[in-house]
Amino acid sequence: MKSYNIHFIRHGEISETKSGAYIGVTDVSLSKKGREELKSFDKSYRYPYASVLFSSPLKRCVETCEILYPDKTPIIVDELSEINFGLWEGKTAEELKSDETFNKWLSGDNSVKPPNGESSADFTRRICLMFQKIVDGLISTGHTEAVIVTHGGVIMTLLAVYGFPQAKPFEWACDSGCGYSIRVTPMLWQKDRVSEVYRTLPVLDED
Repeated sequence: MKSYNIHFIRHGEISETKSGAYIGVTDVSLSKKGREELKSFDKSYRYPYASVLFSSPLKRCVETCEILYPDKTPIIVDELSEINFGLWEGKTAEELKSDETFNKWLSGDNSVKPPNGESSADFTRRICLMFQKIVDGLISTGHTEAVIVTHGGVIMTLLAVYGFPQAKPFEWACDSGCGYSIRVTPMLWQKDRVSEVYRTLPVLDED
């Protein structure tokens, strides 16, 4: 039976997160180091072929697509955006430590919503519905290789929900410009909504 490979790639480095600031939907560009690092990865390693390329609408992801897949026009999917931190955008945990709502959120309460932002539960629901549509679309159109350029939080959450072997979100954390390849088998997907995580990205050319 035909299987479908989906390759998740986290966008390149941005300057803002180096200071520990929460950057979700704030639309910042790749840092100079981030651009150079992606170009270096692309020379030393191998990124997967994409018959279909999906991207978050945020600049850091679109710019990553332009560097790694210059001959491919990405399909922009709004639901691939990172979580919306609302009024916490651009602030650090140190700056927010006296905020009672922030501390509840930090303790893992998925129902807590940042002011003017998005709760973890709403974020998970949004990206899961989107991902199921992408997988079902690949199966219906017959495209067997797809790349998704998105954010660390999106990748970690989706793999925690759909990935096998099973692992907690933080165990699927990946560096900028890196990611994972998963294999979707239609029968298993339709039955249990499960996919096999089989490789980290990028890979050495000889692999």
